[in-house]
Amino acid sequence: MTGMLASVNSVEEALLVLNANVDIIDLKQPALGALGALENELVKIIVDKIQGRRPVSATVGDLPMQPNIVFQAVKDMAATGVDYVKIGFFPGGDWLGTVEKLAELTEIKLIAVLFADTQPDLTFIAALKQAGFNGVMLDTMNKKTGSLTQVMNPGDLAQFVGLAQKHNLLCGLAGSLRRQDIAELKHYQPDYLGFRGALCRDHQRTAQLDELSIIQIKLALNE
Repeated sequence: MTGMLASVNSVEEALLVLNANVDIIDLKQPALGALGALENELVKIIVDKIQGRRPVSATVGDLPMQPNIVFQAVKDMAATGVDYVKIGFFPGGDWLGTVEKLAELTEIKLIAVLFADTQPDLTFIAALKQAGFNGVMLDTMNKKTGSLTQVMNPGDLAQFVGLAQKHNLLCGLAGSLRRQDIAELKHYQPDYLGFRGALCRDHQRTAQLDELSIIQIKLALNE
């Protein structure tokens, strides 16, 4: 069954989605970019409040693909106690070098985020598995170009999920997802779908979460 990941940026939002029984609580700051990071101290406070009742993931920010920079950010974020650390693979830089460096962090569960609107090389998923990553997620970098289903064709979506499953990686799909995207994306059988904007007031990803919207998305996923 496909689960629900909800992205939050405060203690209050984290407790709201916890009470709504989402499957993964994801910590990020939408105002700071596609994968904007929360301050590590705030992440630690939220982790302490959740008390292990749900898995918690956190992003390390929109960082350049430079091995040492990403390595240190991941190491610092992992020290907050989150269950998963998410790393966005942005265009340019040293992807393979970054992955090889992160392979040293054998005690940390890593989730790679690829961006559908940058036409990523999906064969890179094999390198993620070899480096010890736990999962891979497909997202969108430019939130103004539409949802994931509008920027990636069905064949590529199926290929992404198939490769993740082939390499036994947790598989997530996100990217300005709307309620009407759920039925189509569930067809590919990802492990979870990720939401932010669809859970917010007026569907604005930088606005506050709306409790009714959270419930509606959760119900649509369970249909």
